[in-house]
Amino acid sequence: MIKFPEQGMASGELLRQMGDLERQDADWKGGKTWALVYYAEDELYRLAKEAYGMFFSENALNPMAFPSLKKFENEVIAMTADLFRGGPEAAGNMTSGGTESILLAVKASRDWAREKRPEAKEPEMILPITAHPAFEKAGHYFGVKPIHIPVGPDFRAEVDQVRRAVNKNTVLIAGSAVCYPYGVIDPITEMAAIAKENGICFHTDACLGGFMLPFLKKLGYPIRDFDLSVPGVTSISADVHKYGYGPKGSSTIIYKNSELRKHQFYIYADWPGGIYASPTMLGTRPGGAIASAWAVLKHLGENGYLRLAEEAMKVSRTLMDGIAAIPALRVMGKPEMPVFAFDSDTVNIFELGEVMGGKGWFLDRQQLPPALHLIVTPNHSRIAEPFLQDLRQATAELAKKGKSDASGMAAIYGMIGTLPDRNAARRIVVDFLDDLFKEK
Repeated sequence: MIKFPEQGMASGELLRQMGDLERQDADWKGGKTWALVYYAEDELYRLAKEAYGMFFSENALNPMAFPSLKKFENEVIAMTADLFRGGPEAAGNMTSGGTESILLAVKASRDWAREKRPEAKEPEMILPITAHPAFEKAGHYFGVKPIHIPVGPDFRAEVDQVRRAVNKNTVLIAGSAVCYPYGVIDPITEMAAIAKENGICFHTDACLGGFMLPFLKKLGYPIRDFDLSVPGVTSISADVHKYGYGPKGSSTIIYKNSELRKHQFYIYADWPGGIYASPTMLGTRPGGAIASAWAVLKHLGENGYLRLAEEAMKVSRTLMDGIAAIPALRVMGKPEMPVFAFDSDTVNIFELGEVMGGKGWFLDRQQLPPALHLIVTPNHSRIAEPFLQDLRQATAELAKKGKSDASGMAAIYGMIGTLPDRNAARRIVVDFLDDLFKEK
C-alpha cells in the first residue's frame, strides 16, 4: 500500500520515473494507436503545449479575474458558431470534453421543458442506439429517460421510429454527426424537423465530426447538413480536442440563442462565501485548455483545417480499401469521415484485435456486433502500409484456424458482448473498473 511520502523526491528522479512509465503506454506519436489521441503534426503539438503552459495556473472559474480567458473562450465559441452557421444570436461555452457538453445539452433541455412544456412530468429523450453513452449518463444524472430507436442497414437512425417515439414527455431528440461506432451522420434534417413540429429541443452531437465535416464539405465531399442552420436544431456540441487538434479538456456546446443557454447555468445566491455562479458543470476550469484551444484554432485557420482534413481522408481511404481487400474482413457501412469499423464472418474479430495488439497496434473493440474500430488522423499516413501488412498476416493466420473460441481478453470481450442479461454484463464491468483503479 502506497502511503503519503514523508520526504520529497528530486525532480530529476521523478521525471526519469515518469519517462519509464510513459514508455509502457500506447504508442500514439508513432501512429500505432487508433483511438484516444488526435495527433496531426509536431509544430501544432508544440504550439498547443506552449500555449497551455502559459496559462497553466489561470482559472476560468472567475473570468473577471482573468479577462484573457474570457476573450479566448468567447472567441473560440464565436469561431465555432460561425463554422456551424449559427448566426449572430448563437451562444455557448467551452467545456472539459464531449461528455460534459452532452450533459449540459440534456440538462438545458430538461430545464427548458420545465418552463415551456410543464406537461412533461417524466422527461424523456429520443436517442439512436448509436448515440454516445454520455447521453445515458446524462439521463441517469438528471432523471431524463432514454428512449432508444434502431438504426437501419446504413447504421443511421430510422426517422419513422423517431416520429413514433415522440410523446408529451419528450424534451429532447438527439442525432450524431458522426456516430462514433460507424462514422456516419444521422438524418439530422429529418429528425430536427420532427423536433420543431413538436416544439421540443434537438441536439446534434458533433463532438467527433464537428471540426472535420465542415471542411470536408468545403473540399467537395457529399456531407449532409447537420449544424445550427438546420431548422429545428437548437444545440450542437463539438470537441476541439478531437479533430480540432486542441489540448485534452477542450470542447464546446453552442445553442441557437442565449435564452436556451441560460438553462445550462447553475446559480446559488445564498452562500456566505458569495454568489456562486457557474456556466458549465465544472467550478474550476483550467485556463490552459481554453488558451491552447484558442491558439490552435487561430494558428490553423480554415486553410490548415482543409489541409489536415484532406490528409486524414486520403489515408482513411487507403486503409478502408486495404481492409476491404482482405477476404475475411469487411468495412461496416459507408463512413463519411476518417472514422470506421470493420468486422468479419470468418475470424474471431476480438482475437484479431489481440494479435494486432501483440504487434504493437492499439485498436478499440466494439460490440453488438463485434468489430474493431479506427480513428484516423494525418499522423497515420506514414504507417498505413505497415499496419495493413500486419493486418493481412494476422488475418491469414487466424483464417487457417477458423472462427475458433478465443482466450484471454478476447474471450472476455466476446462474453460480455453476448450475455443476454445486460445487468450481468454491467456487474462484470463494475467489478473490472473497481479492480482497475486499485493500487497494486
